[in-house]
Amino acid sequence: MLPIVRRAIFLAGVLAAAAASAEEGKTPKGVVELFTSQGCSSCPPADAVLKKLVHQGDVVALSYHVDYWNYLGWTDTLSSKANTERQYGYAESLGRTGVYTPQAVINGRDHVKGTELSTINATVDRLKAEGQGLTVPVVARMRGKEIEIEIGEGQGEAEVVVAYFTKRQDVEVSKGENAGKTMEYWHSVYDVQSVGMWQGKPLKLSLPGKFMGKWKKDGCAILLQRSGSGGEPASILGATILMAGRKRY
Repeated sequence: MLPIVRRAIFLAGVLAAAAASAEEGKTPKGVVELFTSQGCSSCPPADAVLKKLVHQGDVVALSYHVDYWNYLGWTDTLSSKANTERQYGYAESLGRTGVYTPQAVINGRDHVKGTELSTINATVDRLKAEGQGLTVPVVARMRGKEIEIEIGEGQGEAEVVVAYFTKRQDVEVSKGENAGKTMEYWHSVYDVQSVGMWQGKPLKLSLPGKFMGKWKKDGCAILLQRSGSGGEPASILGATILMAGRKRY
């Protein structure tokens, strides 16, 4: 355990870094995870909403392409079984019996239809007001060839999760419900990894250079996330986003 003085200095450094980053952008007030598919005719409006959330700049906005609509005639080029499993994990932790697209999961605590920007923002604000927002400081930066992560103090325990994403890409869909459309996607997640455990005490982690191969050219989100009894993703306590070459929040 860190001595009281050292702990106080460390936490002050974390909070100061968070304040400094807010001058560059905004400290995120929530996390919005959109579950979508190129084969879903209802999803393009939700994909456009996610783009707005990215440019809005006050939330961590991530897009996960699921694979269960691939049988409709078009295989989503960004989909993965892992993304589908993450959505089903949320269904378990939220007490739901099924999943749907487009679904927006907010802070791992609630969900709304992914096409409703005003409802998404209202839910982010409500959760924050109820003390279910991002209450634990999380700061990430590049230091040489490593990603350095600093997490502040809080209650309980949670996993440190890194979600790697591609900033923006266009996809021409030639079959299925969206045939003939060129789709624009933002912050599409292609890998999620747990890199450590947080026990409520200030924590500092460094991800070695081998992780940078996963970064490609875009970025990653760092989520401080609790797990359910079966290991399913649950509430998110803190988060930040790191873009290749610069810090976003």
